[in-house]
Amino acid sequence: MPTNTKRKPSRGRGRATLTLAGALGLAIAVAAGASTWLGTSRDSAAAEAQTKIILNGETVPVYFNDGDSFRVLGGGFKDAKARLAGYNTLESYGAVHQWGDWTAKELYVIAKMGTYNARDGVWECESDGKLDTYGRLLVWCPELAEEQVREGYAHAMSIDDDPAKPALVAAQKEAVAARRGIWAHGVPDFVLTSLHSKEEDVDGHGTYNRLVSSIDGHSVKWRHNTRHNECDKVCQYVYGVDGPTIDALVAPAKADPKIAEFLGTLSDSDVRSVLYDFARFRHINRKVPPEQRDSLQALLEAWAEADRFGAQARSEASCMIHVPFKRRFGGGRAECLK
Repeated sequence: MPTNTKRKPSRGRGRATLTLAGALGLAIAVAAGASTWLGTSRDSAAAEAQTKIILNGETVPVYFNDGDSFRVLGGGFKDAKARLAGYNTLESYGAVHQWGDWTAKELYVIAKMGTYNARDGVWECESDGKLDTYGRLLVWCPELAEEQVREGYAHAMSIDDDPAKPALVAAQKEAVAARRGIWAHGVPDFVLTSLHSKEEDVDGHGTYNRLVSSIDGHSVKWRHNTRHNECDKVCQYVYGVDGPTIDALVAPAKADPKIAEFLGTLSDSDVRSVLYDFARFRHINRKVPPEQRDSLQALLEAWAEADRFGAQARSEASCMIHVPFKRRFGGGRAECLK
């Protein structure tokens, strides 16, 4: 793996932990800068904020539009839009994320800080030319990824059931323990990273919102058939769970022929894990094969409606404002982004 050649002084830890007053002050400055951006062409903005990276051994200029993606301005991949693998920064087009004691504006500031941090260096990166589902070039920049996560500007992420890269999981544990950046005012079990409305369903199986574990970075597709209106606040909810109640449901679950069909040869502890995660998060965890999760979900939702999991108080966890892609930028931006 290539080594990093970032040419700038090392930074002290904890820099990303903002006071409320400091975050709001920076938010005003960021908003003013965004207004200036909207009055300039994208090319001129890119020219002002070019960053050098070393991509597959070739030094090329890029424009970081946020902390985990850039546009390649020269070299063999010129004009490619690139998505950096292994981690995710919060959306930087507006104040759309919220959890814990953070305001959406404060998390927006940290998203911008992740962008500026990416621009401030020379990073070694590599790509095998593969594209993500949005047609963006997938690029791996190991030292940038680790720094973004360690400073709390980003969180480790994989796009499936597998944990994120071990180095990034370790960096995130350090950031969480120190309450840096996005973790300073609360650590949700999952970060809500993207929203998709019902009309975006492309396969007839319902669309999904993406949740990413703050423990190991694995992703959960929160499938739904809900139409999100512009500027709707969408939240993942968590439910109070009583441990003994879950313990007492393991045997009935294994004895229920419909449910047992999806539990296969899972041990009692794994069955308990499935029941606990559903009761807590209302999704089926990775102990169950992906193709069986929707069916088991429906069965356990019936259990929840029948109060089999007990009386459960519900609370907001990670939230996000829904804004369609075409309404995120320019003069036609959604009202909640202005």
